Amino acid sequence: MSKVAVVTGGSRGIGEGISLALQDMGYTVVANYAGNDEKARQFTERTGIGCYKFDVGDHEAVLEGCGRIAAEVGPIDIVVNNAGITRDGVLHKMTWDDWNEVMRINLGGCFNMAKATFPGMRERKWGRIVNIGSVNGQAGQYGQVNYAAAKSGIHGFTKALAQEGARYGVTVNAIAPGYIDTDMVAAVPDQVLEKIIAGIPVGRLGHPNEIARGVAFFCAEDANFVTGATLSINGGQHMY
Repeated sequence: MSKVAVVTGGSRGIGEGISLALQDMGYTVVANYAGNDEKARQFTERTGIGCYKFDVGDHEAVLEGCGRIAAEVGPIDIVVNNAGITRDGVLHKMTWDDWNEVMRINLGGCFNMAKATFPGMRERKWGRIVNIGSVNGQAGQYGQVNYAAAKSGIHGFTKALAQEGARYGVTVNAIAPGYIDTDMVAAVPDQVLEKIIAGIPVGRLGHPNEIARGVAFFCAEDANFVTGATLSINGGQHMY
């Protein structure tokens, strides 16, 4: 029986690329999604990858959703925490809801998914958790104190959980994408996007499959000695 991988936000954008890459590796992939039933249905029809709907920021919903996946598909061996949202705005205009919703989903989702799956991985002495951070969690970004804080928190979360999982064969790593050609980035005003691209040394946006290749590396059967790492895939936009 192949190992089961769950990709949150796995039916669109970067998540779709990750789901397909893990499927190509022979894993049984499940894509989580939060809202668009029709898009999820189309994704399943196109790829054969099953979709489960639950809010990763809701602790009880995650426990229930992961329980259903384990019962219907199999024990969860791989988790890719990709789901995320933006609620951009400068601090003096940002509402508490703007702050809290981003933290609840982007960072809280990582905790919730790990809480639901890490104990089983530890018992089975094998697991892979990959958290999708951001270049803006590393470098900061004007108008994104909520998003940058949540993504920066993901990088710290990764390093701490990696230490807990190491002796049990559970690796925990992170990817820090730069600006990727997805619906989220497409919503950025043209004049702002032009300035962003001008600051990327390779001169273009990234593609979802380029992030997926990094995730596939971390999720490989023989990647046991790589844990607590953050792989920056940003076209040279931020180097440190």
